[in-house]
Amino acid sequence: MRILLTGANGYVGRRLLPELLESGHEVICCVRDVNRLGIDKETIKLITLWEVDFLNEPNFESMPKNIDVAYYLIHSMSSSITAFDEMESKTAKIFNQYMNKMQTKQVIYLSGIVNDDHLSKHLQSRKNVEEILYQGNYQLTVLRAGIIVGSGSSSFEIIRDLSEKLPVMITPKWVLTKTQPIAIRNVIQYLIGVIHNTNCYNQSFDIAGPDVLTYKQMLQLYATTRGFKNWIFTVPIMTPKLSSYWLYFVTSTSYKLAMNLVDSMKIEVIAKDNRLQKLLNIQPISYTEAIELAFIKIEQHLVISSWKDSLVSGRFKKNLTEFIQVPKYGCLNDHKKIKITNLEKTLENIWSIGGEKGWYYGNWMWKIRGFIDKLFGGVGLRRGRTHPTHIDNGDALDFWRVLLADKEKKRLLLFAEMRLPGEAWLEFWIDENNILHQVATFRPKGLIGRLYWYSLVPFHFFIFNGMIRNIAEKK
Repeated sequence: MRILLTGANGYVGRRLLPELLESGHEVICCVRDVNRLGIDKETIKLITLWEVDFLNEPNFESMPKNIDVAYYLIHSMSSSITAFDEMESKTAKIFNQYMNKMQTKQVIYLSGIVNDDHLSKHLQSRKNVEEILYQGNYQLTVLRAGIIVGSGSSSFEIIRDLSEKLPVMITPKWVLTKTQPIAIRNVIQYLIGVIHNTNCYNQSFDIAGPDVLTYKQMLQLYATTRGFKNWIFTVPIMTPKLSSYWLYFVTSTSYKLAMNLVDSMKIEVIAKDNRLQKLLNIQPISYTEAIELAFIKIEQHLVISSWKDSLVSGRFKKNLTEFIQVPKYGCLNDHKKIKITNLEKTLENIWSIGGEKGWYYGNWMWKIRGFIDKLFGGVGLRRGRTHPTHIDNGDALDFWRVLLADKEKKRLLLFAEMRLPGEAWLEFWIDENNILHQVATFRPKGLIGRLYWYSLVPFHFFIFNGMIRNIAEKK
């Protein structure tokens, strides 16, 4: 079958893609920017790419045709605090225009459980999108899920951060709200199981795991599963804004996502039925088993996708192509170079930079800069990196975004997502004479930007010199 996959760079999309290919389907991946497709070269050979932004007016000339099934995995919750519902409605309407023109047979939409009488803005937006999609000229299947638990999912990473960083927690009363988490493996089984299943046409199904838990119980079970204990005390006085700041500073989530999550955490998210589970004969995975499966992937460095690598995890919303050419005019830079004797080891060091490995010199200074960035609403260093040695274009790397990672051409280019009075690039490349080049480029915005750069020159001297020396080391 010809399958259209929207959200191909998202957490669920990247998990779903290999399963579709393994089943023998022809997959067309929708991406807003082909330069940040975080997929290996071998997989790219097996798929077709369609560069499209569903917030823009349709361009029917470039669209693919004869689509059997389309997955709607587009969400905007992390993009805005106030206007994401308008963005989601507009996206769904434009998507419908494309699908109607393509004469798509079936659309599968992954939504949220919306059974409570009083929905949050986030869940109401999901319900509105569902209603818009039902107006399309195709057979619609809606899968409504709650919290998705799996290595790299935003919910799992927030629970992980809170549990492991705060053995004692003073929490707002929303931690007593009940929810019904589902393992990512079960989500993928449902998404594939409903393909051209006529029993699922024009129907909405709740999908969930077997456990109904409060958020407090989820935190406690995580700790028990990981072999430690935490103490959680609830207070009734923590406002939604204060709760959002609490999540933002303790976890790796963005402030926008924290605000929208807190708004939704006050609503019970519990499935009403398990019709689809019986219809597809799916064995539900328990919450504790989902945690154990997630850590098998984490410990083996086999995390396929992470929400942190999505553009919504940072403040960088534009296409990478706008920044991939490092500017020369009106810029300040620090260019270091050094002769290397072990090409393979140096490349390994470059491709391991950031995350747990750190920045090869003055890691405590990088941590201070990350903390300051958080104070001013930036992403800080908590995103880390998804894999310790592998990097794809578009990946998050601490408070940087990977613009270009080409190991064959021996070049790595990063763009800063930290709060700055300007724009910054950090580049590493090795020339034909085995000279390692390390260039920090800064395009200041006005006088404040220039003052910022010159105030850091003394720190740059030690940090950049130490960094290039240690990257070039054999050991």
